[in-house]
This record gives sequence, structure tokens and C-alpha cells, in this order.
Amino acid sequence: MTTAFFSHDDFMKHNMGPEHPESPERLAAIISYLADTGLDQRLDWVRPEEVTRDQLLTVHPEKYLHQLDLMQPTRGRVFTDPDTAMMPDTLRAARLAAGANVQAVDMVMSSQVTNAFVCARPPGHHAERAKSMGFCFYNNIALAAMRALTFHHLERVAIIDFDVHQGNGTVDIVGGDERILMCSSFQHPFYPHSHVHRQADNIVNIPIEANCSSEEYRKQVEAGWLQRLNDFKPQLVLISAGFDAHRLDPMAELNLETEDYRWLTEMIVEVAGEHSNDRIISTLEGGYHLQALAESVNAHLEVLDSVY
Repeated sequence: MTTAFFSHDDFMKHNMGPEHPESPERLAAIISYLADTGLDQRLDWVRPEEVTRDQLLTVHPEKYLHQLDLMQPTRGRVFTDPDTAMMPDTLRAARLAAGANVQAVDMVMSSQVTNAFVCARPPGHHAERAKSMGFCFYNNIALAAMRALTFHHLERVAIIDFDVHQGNGTVDIVGGDERILMCSSFQHPFYPHSHVHRQADNIVNIPIEANCSSEEYRKQVEAGWLQRLNDFKPQLVLISAGFDAHRLDPMAELNLETEDYRWLTEMIVEVAGEHSNDRIISTLEGGYHLQALAESVNAHLEVLDSVY
């Protein structure tokens, strides 16, 4: 089997402005680099469909969804917070990104593909149950988890979030749900400055100090995550794959290299091989230095593609 790669031209139409770091160029850089390395030829490219309203309601209340619908402009931009803007094409892109995550779960669970990478935007892990923030509108990874639990009737799903910013939205949604184990590493203190302390037992936070070396990062993550994941025995592993902890990234102060993302992926693949029948869905979150992002995603996908 193969690795599914979810992509859609309409992801590029969401544009929060020429100076905004979460830009369409992020996806263009990834796709161009995969073509340069030839990895694109080994992937199973999938054009996703929009998420349904009922699927969104497994994570977000109708009042919030209706509020977003009302806010979407017919021209220009409307800001939902100081960092997050909507334009006429935004919710179409967000529904496709969310739909790609749901569809990826269905394809992996039905053994059509071994694993999947959702190369989508806008990202999702800052979107709380009833609040958009941090470039995010719908929480893509939480939607994937609920699809696995409610439609495919799994009992245990792991979410691993290695974005440099904590996935506060995912914590807000899945905290206390014993069917889900969420393991997260992030720079601290740092945006979004919430959901770090006094968390539910199913949330494993690894706060990382600025300028931490990659060696120390690896040590802390392995010590904090691995035993919990193996004890939990997830039937499916979901990844919020943010690549903004890279040393070149302008949005943070961690020092990871491309090979650290390869190491992270190898560790996750080993867990999934042991407990999840190799089932992994990874979805793009952050990463704002275009070359570092493209190289890191390529390394991530090389590991996923090596699983048979």
C-alpha cells in the first residue's frame, strides 16, 4: 500500500494578506520540493471533498459554525482575532481541510492506504470548540479523532502534536476524553499562553524552553511520550504536524533540524507499528520558513512512505 497525500487547489485561495506568514506559498513550496526530490511520484494523491455539517458538529457547536458563516465576507477581509482573517474563499478551504482529515481516516481505516498526509490550509489545532484563533477555524485533528471514534468505533486514538505552539484548541476539545491520549511538545512560555498547566490526565504536555538543543528536545520528548503511548496502545495515531520548531523558522526560538523531524516520525511510526497496524494520519499545522518547511515535510513523508 501507499501514503495518501491530500491536496486541493482551493487551499491556495485562502489568503490572509501579503505579509501574513500563513500564506499559500507554504503549500507551493512543499509541493515543488516533493517534485524536485521525486517523492511526489510515490504518493497516492487525493483530492478531498468538503466536510459535512454533521461531521463538524461532532467537534464544534452549531452556534459557532453559524457565527463563522455570518462573518465570512463577500469581498475583502474580516479578522476573527488579530492574527486570523477570513476572506470570501476561507471557509471553502477550511471545509476542504477538515474534510481531508475525515476522508484520510476513512481511507486508512478501510486499508485503502497505509497512512496519509493532509497538505492543507488553513491549519486547525488552535481552533477551540467555539473559538477561532491562531490562523485556525475548524479543528482538523479533533475532527479526525471523532471520526475514528464515532464512525469507525475505535476505542483508543492518540494525537501527537509537535508544532512549536501548543495545540490549545485540541486540548480544549479532547481534554478529559479518556478515549484519546494527546501528547504535545511546544515552546514555553509562548503563544497561545494557555492550556499548559492543570490539564486532564489524557493530556501529556512537554513544555520546551527557548533555545533548547535538539538533543535535549529528543530526550525530553522520548521520556515524556513513549511510555504513555505504549501503555495506551492506540489503535490509530493522528499527528498535528507543525514544522515551526525548526531553527530557521521566524516564528519561534527552538533549534530543531530537518533530521529531528525524521527522528520524530520514526518514533511515531514505531509506536503505530506496535499498536495501530501502522495506521497514521498526519495533518499540516505550522511551519513558516519555506525551505525548512519543505525539507522537513519531505523527511516526514519519506518515513511514512517507507512503511509497508
